[in-house]
Formats: sequence, C-alpha cells, structure tokens
Amino acid sequence: MNIKKFIPIKDDLEENDIVQGVVKSIQPYGTFIEIEGGVVGLLHIEDTSVARIKSPSERFKIGQKVNVMVKSIDRKQNKLVFSYKELLGTWEENAKMFQKGTKVIGIAREVEKNHNGIFVELKPNLVGMAEYKENIEYGQNVEVYIKNIIPEKKKIKLIIV
Repeated sequence: MNIKKFIPIKDDLEENDIVQGVVKSIQPYGTFIEIEGGVVGLLHIEDTSVARIKSPSERFKIGQKVNVMVKSIDRKQNKLVFSYKELLGTWEENAKMFQKGTKVIGIAREVEKNHNGIFVELKPNLVGMAEYKENIEYGQNVEVYIKNIIPEKKKIKLIIV
C-alpha cells in the first residue's frame, strides 16, 4: 500500500515565480514536476508551448530538470499549476531570429481544417502558417521559405519547399 505524504506548499512561493523542478511523470494532458521541498505541480499541455503538441513527451523526459513559472497556487487544495511557454520568449523576440526571404527547417504541427494550411513550428514559441502540401505528417521536419513576417498581426507566412 502506497501512502501519500502531505507536503505543504512553501509560504514564500508566489504566482509568477520561476522555479526549477524535475519531471516526475508525463501524461497525455500534462507533465508533473517536483520542485524544491518535494511538492509536485502540474504543467498542462497547453501551457507547454505555443505550438500545439500531441504529447508533453515531445518536450520533456522523466528526470529532466526544467525551469517553470508558477501559474497558480491553491494552498487549500495544496495544488500548483505551472507554465513553461512564458519562459520561451515573446513572439517578437523569437521572430527577430528569422528573416523574410530565407529558408529554415521547422516541424509540421497541425493541418488547418479544410486543408487551408499547415502550422509549422519554427521555435517552441513561434509558429507560422504554410500553404497546404500533400503528404506532410505531424512532427515531420520540413524546409520552409519565409514568405512574409507580419509583426502587427503576429503572423508568419511560409511555403514548404
């Protein structure tokens, strides 16, 4: 019989704090991360990156050390919720690393409804939309041409080459 030990969340821990933890478990919906003091919190999949991923295992491995931001604290329920995507830079910071008219390698993510396009991850916090192309699969590395960067709309238009 495995008895859970109650470990209270430290009083000095606050929302928006950046803490280091260790990945303890990976589930389809998120990653459980243990921080100093033995408290375990949840990093939901949607708080992992801007790019839509199918599994947190695309980003993390069990035993990996990772910095996370404390998104919320429920001291009554003794629950912590983390976010990771805030630590990956803003759209503007990430977009500065790319230039219109260049070719780069990205990762195919989601296909838009009605095959209007394919979301391509250029960095974990930067996704562009490529024109639809047959036989592109989720997770596949693809070479893309940066057709346009539109900062005011936070959009990057791509062509799969």
